[in-house]
Amino acid sequence: MKHLITAAAIFAAAPAMAADKMTLLLDWFVNPDHGPIIVAEENGYFEEQGLEVEIVPPADPSMPPRLVAAGQADLAVSYQPSLHLQVHEGLPLKRVGTLVATPLNCLLVMKDGPIKTPADLKGKKIGYSVAGVEEAVLGAVLGKYGVDLADVELVNVNFSLGPSVMSGQVSAVIGAYRNFELNQMDIEGAPGTCFYIEEEGVPSYDELIYVANPDTMDADKVARFLAATEKATQYIVNNPVKSWEIFSATSSELQDELNKRAWVDTLPRFALRPAGFDAGRYARFEEFLKDSGMTDSIKPVSDITIDVTAQ
Repeated sequence: MKHLITAAAIFAAAPAMAADKMTLLLDWFVNPDHGPIIVAEENGYFEEQGLEVEIVPPADPSMPPRLVAAGQADLAVSYQPSLHLQVHEGLPLKRVGTLVATPLNCLLVMKDGPIKTPADLKGKKIGYSVAGVEEAVLGAVLGKYGVDLADVELVNVNFSLGPSVMSGQVSAVIGAYRNFELNQMDIEGAPGTCFYIEEEGVPSYDELIYVANPDTMDADKVARFLAATEKATQYIVNNPVKSWEIFSATSSELQDELNKRAWVDTLPRFALRPAGFDAGRYARFEEFLKDSGMTDSIKPVSDITIDVTAQ
């Protein structure tokens, strides 16, 4: 017994192992899309993995991947379509994990308005937030209905997507998130409807991904981060109500009807295997971008994504 007491005393006196620090840049302010990250933090799953993760909302949503490429953060939440273009630009970035495993983007119109199919958009104004990929996506959707991009007027509405449709400024917007704008419009008494791009000629893709600089990343730390968010995702799926309570308790700004509805709509879209990926999905999107004229070559999947658990 004496030896047991002595050992316990020595253990109690020993300093705790310092956690490995990581910086994660979000794509936007904290919202239900980030559920697994916040739940992993609140439930202690990062700590279990020996990590101390600093979660940073961006001042400029366009900057997180570029800051990671410059070595100023370990990870960024970004978008698969954007990553393809950034790799073609020569940025040292790779997808290391998935957060939201289906498209959220949709072509949004008024539910009771005159636009019944994308064919009705010929000669109309369509709003967008970010030039580039959204034009390729819109071109594919319209093309399925015999409408060319030249047949519509594109209007930059910044991030005022739902309001620009509700006010009649434009007939439709591309880039609206089905888990947010649809709920926002319904709450405001002006219901919208979505044409889901993956059903309209655009290859399916991972909406939200984690990107890292392959030249500077610590693959072991990234793998532990993904293990923590996988555990958090499992917790969310198993405990949707309790996990909402945990998530929303982190900020009074999250405790409203829009975020509560968005939580329910986002939950089935979280990646159950954040580290896993479908190589064919990335190859198909490379081909789509080249066919759309967004790129002039096709990169191998190994240039775009990596399995950190296999390192």
